Amino acid sequence: MKVRKIPQRQCLGCREMRDKKSLIRVVRSPEGEISLDFVGKKPGRGAYVCHSAACLAKARKSRALERAFQTEIPDEVYAALARQMEGEHGQ
Repeated sequence: MKVRKIPQRQCLGCREMRDKKSLIRVVRSPEGEISLDFVGKKPGRGAYVCHSAACLAKARKSRALERAFQTEIPDEVYAALARQMEGEHGQ
């Protein structure tokens, strides 16, 4: 039986390598909209963050999302991402 390789991605907040399934994907759609992708299937450029709000805050402070998406991200988007993360993670 063949052993499957588990994809690894790096969290933008804590910079740790983790299994892709254990991270939340932040997506910039082709239209430029930024959202969280809990399933990992949305089209667009993706960056990964842990399930904690602290990692999202670290990524914001270090401007890691701006670098990953090569665009300026307004404060409203970060607030919406934090609310969306709290709502989905709380369920």
